[in-house]
Amino acid sequence: MQLLSLFKELSLHPKNAAELKDLILRLAIQGDLTKNWRDKNPDVEPASVLIEKVALEKEVLIKEKKIRKEKALPIITEEFSKSIPSSWTAVRLGEVGDWGAGSTPLRSRPEFYGGKINWFKSGELNHGVMDYESEEKITDLALSKTSVKLNKPGDVLIAMYGATIGKTGVLAVHGTTNQAVCACTPFSCISSEYLHLLLKGLKQTFLNQGEGGAQPNISRVKIRSQIIFLPPSDEQEIIQKVVNQLFAEVEQLEDLTKERISLKEDFVTSALRRLTESDNTATEWNWLKDQFPTFFTEKSGVKKLRETILQLAVQGKLTAKWRALRLSKGETIEPASELLERIEAEKQQLIAEKKMRRDKPLPPIVEEDKTFELPSSWVWCRLMDITTLITDGKHGNCQDEPDSGYYFLSAKDVQKGKLLYDRARQINYKEFTEVHQRTALKSGDLCIVNTGATVGKTAIVQEDPKTEKSTFQKSVAVVKMLPQYVNVEYIESFIKAVTPNLLKTSGGSAINNLLLGDMRMLIVPFPSFEEQQAIVQKVNSLMTLCDELEQQIETSHTQIERLMQSCLKEVFEGDREVEKV
Repeated sequence: MQLLSLFKELSLHPKNAAELKDLILRLAIQGDLTKNWRDKNPDVEPASVLIEKVALEKEVLIKEKKIRKEKALPIITEEFSKSIPSSWTAVRLGEVGDWGAGSTPLRSRPEFYGGKINWFKSGELNHGVMDYESEEKITDLALSKTSVKLNKPGDVLIAMYGATIGKTGVLAVHGTTNQAVCACTPFSCISSEYLHLLLKGLKQTFLNQGEGGAQPNISRVKIRSQIIFLPPSDEQEIIQKVVNQLFAEVEQLEDLTKERISLKEDFVTSALRRLTESDNTATEWNWLKDQFPTFFTEKSGVKKLRETILQLAVQGKLTAKWRALRLSKGETIEPASELLERIEAEKQQLIAEKKMRRDKPLPPIVEEDKTFELPSSWVWCRLMDITTLITDGKHGNCQDEPDSGYYFLSAKDVQKGKLLYDRARQINYKEFTEVHQRTALKSGDLCIVNTGATVGKTAIVQEDPKTEKSTFQKSVAVVKMLPQYVNVEYIESFIKAVTPNLLKTSGGSAINNLLLGDMRMLIVPFPSFEEQQAIVQKVNSLMTLCDELEQQIETSHTQIERLMQSCLKEVFEGDREVEKV
């Protein structure tokens, strides 16, 4: 059996734990887990004899009016029984117990509620032993005057409706149920524990049988008619022991896997902190790179690595070697303060030419605002100091006009660093021109999602005929800068680096947002134009490395998934006859 030979390897992937348990149950109720036991115990009383005894048991119960006589279930053909172990027998669930659905006493009769009798609803089933009280209770009057049935400890429950369909439980207390739950009192041919295991193994079968669209359901009739493979009593007990042992192993391996992942995450966090705090980033990076195959095996670790790369970039740590090399060659690095003066002069010229509006003076940057020490050639400034416009889209709606060719983009159209037009709204020319005056989108502009679930996502506007026919809703901000002085990719890296902290403080709303005022006030660590370009080149190179790491992780997960699917196929093909009935 492929599943058992690959058991440990498959359980190393956290996603597989639940599927492994489902597979174990399916193998159990097909007899695959106890083949060796049967070979060593050939003389046990066959399950067919149990069913004959139950027939006599049922006659007595009917005569004593403890159960009602049910309509005969369809006969199972001998051909169908050939696929099961010789000591097993194919029967329907209605033959192994007395099944009854619950009921809800009239809510208009308050005297039916608030008593001491447990009344379980489907959401209270726990796939295990139900040794607790129900959330709501009914009275003795409700029990005597309505169709609710009192179930006893050992009865097995299964949910029939909606989101809880197939959910199970074994009662350890007396209790009734609502109509969404079917209860079974097992006959002597099957133990409560094995019936419960069997129902859990059939959960997917019942889910497949569910019907009713928005409220899928199975019925008592379908449950009673479901064909099962019944093993001898002794083998039922052995199956339970084997399943419990395998479940314990899955859970132990799952705990070890979670612990391993947690330790790796702790290592990644610690190593990345060392990287950001070290005075020798190059040495720390080379050491960390050697750890990639061992510790960066989850996408969460690569995500943290990307965030750290951006932090190092805007702190000047990625280009420390670049600066040292320039200076060793006797080359000068333009102080960013001089670059900032040229930007200001250019902006004043644009204001004089009425190509740019004059903004309100910004507050000075004080020592408390400076969160780390900058390289000597860098300078602190505000984002508005180095941009010509920070605005957002229209604060209101526009009338759709399909195929107009004038686009009204929103946050959903900013994906993977690009503006996407395949699902973008189109509006009429008149409304477009009114909104376009606000954003005047051009190639090289930086777009930032400033509200909603994808806040902080960015896109640099590329050369495209659609660009000058595009504008935005208010969920997207547009940042314009002077490309001869400011590298838009550097500013994009800065925005990505600071966004997580901004979301904790910006706006005070439960909805994530980046307010325009906060964006204009952002304090930017600003290097020379040449160093901005060097930083962008380094970041792109390291992000490519992150892409490769993610691809390796994806490949590894895909291989594990294929192994799991192979095991699924083997098991599902083994019980395909049960699925068909």
